[in-house]
Amino acid sequence: MTDYADDLRTTVTRAADRLAAVSDADAARRPSAGKWCVKEIIGHLVDSAANSHARFVRAQAQDDLVFQGYRQAEWVDLQHYRDAPWPDLVRLWREYNLHIAHIIDVMPAEVRVRERHRHNLDEIAWQTVPRESSCTLDYFMRDYVGHLHHHLGQVQAILGLRLDEKTGDRRQETESRS
Repeated sequence: MTDYADDLRTTVTRAADRLAAVSDADAARRPSAGKWCVKEIIGHLVDSAANSHARFVRAQAQDDLVFQGYRQAEWVDLQHYRDAPWPDLVRLWREYNLHIAHIIDVMPAEVRVRERHRHNLDEIAWQTVPRESSCTLDYFMRDYVGHLHHHLGQVQAILGLRLDEKTGDRRQETESRS
């Protein structure tokens, strides 16, 4: 097991328990014009999980870390997350991330830490990596967890609700590229 898979598992379990107590109306309320509501942020995290799931599985069978990006705001809009039933959205987000933690746990260490010289993490990672630098799948998966914490920090700020003692901007933890 990795520390960040355990962190992911603990974070989503605790946060989902607390989010389940939030009303549908509160989750759908926009904090200000043009900003995502909590449902849309969690929906974005579902989309991030879906894309990252595919990337993490594919990366185990390829020599690079080159993956297609996606239009995040467009995906949120097209799926109408603001209109989705809140309990269903929280459950989907929780279960998808628990599966990703499982994928991380069962991945051989040599696959996770193998240096990859070709990547596009300068385009698709939350904390980007210069294209000329090598990188590991381990870094990319840690970056995924950091991204999740970042958005949970936004949810906390909107709701005024403490989701997890570790939630917030975790940029320093994701800066290690190995």
